[in-house]
Amino acid sequence: MSEMATATDILVDIHNLNVTFNAGKKPVRAVDGVNLRVNSGEVIALIGESGSGKSVTLRSILKLHPPRRTVMQGSINVAGRDVLKMSADELDAFRGNDVSMIFQEPLLALDPVYTVGDQIIEAILRHEKISRAQAKARALALFERVRIPSPERRLNAYPHEMSGGMRQRAMISLALASHPKLLLADEPTTALDATVQIQILLLLRELQRELGLSVIFVTHDIGAAVEVADRIAVMYAGRIVEEGPVRSIIREPAHPYTKALLRSVAHGSFAKGTRLETIAGSPPDLANLPPGCSFADRCGEVTDQCRAIDPAEVWLNEQHRARCIRLVPAG
Repeated sequence: MSEMATATDILVDIHNLNVTFNAGKKPVRAVDGVNLRVNSGEVIALIGESGSGKSVTLRSILKLHPPRRTVMQGSINVAGRDVLKMSADELDAFRGNDVSMIFQEPLLALDPVYTVGDQIIEAILRHEKISRAQAKARALALFERVRIPSPERRLNAYPHEMSGGMRQRAMISLALASHPKLLLADEPTTALDATVQIQILLLLRELQRELGLSVIFVTHDIGAAVEVADRIAVMYAGRIVEEGPVRSIIREPAHPYTKALLRSVAHGSFAKGTRLETIAGSPPDLANLPPGCSFADRCGEVTDQCRAIDPAEVWLNEQHRARCIRLVPAG
């Protein structure tokens, strides 16, 4: 990996992460040799189709996968501590305090039998030795910060009594309750309509800058990634196939899969009535991956070598890398 960032800048350092699920007839390697660094105060977006390994990677940082049927190998260092070596008690303190997550559907993530305010208050009391009154004041301040109207009344609302956008703002409040260093956002705008999506994206970016948070943002929407991220990592079949600054990925995509993703999205110059390009075929079965490049069967630039050789990672410059045998490393 590039050595541009100093050790003190790096908050998250994932090295050779492999995540295998053993629930079916054959093991499924959902994450395959992922390397990823996130600097302090940086936002990185993980993009790709469903099943590419984005959410599995994200949940691995909090070690949320069922331990009985999950094998995790490699290392996930957050602020110098390896998550995969933490005890159960260490994980309890780590989750929420150092790293928090915003889930895709807050109606499922929030407990339906407690008010939203009570859930945020309990999260604060779990990690800090303050009075309940002080925790309630903090919860109210968080609601005001994420711009929930009538915040005092909303603290006493149950999740089902709030709109989708309000629930997501409450979920953001809950995630920020204990001042985490790292925020994980798992497709936080997918279930919202377009107008509310934009509002939530702008709010997340504003809060990230104000609080100096590091954020890993999972999405299948390239437009959302461009709106919030400093860097983009493209995932396919459990691997990062390309990663670099947003400008480089959008203007000079190197991997055929990244190029195909960009062609499948309408942009400013897209003519009305023009048919969008699609990516032929389907992602491969992770329990039966073909030899060679996993994208070969869907690639418009495929050669015989692609089907025989597992492509190595190539650094195109100090900040931009991709995994394709057609690429030439920087001199």
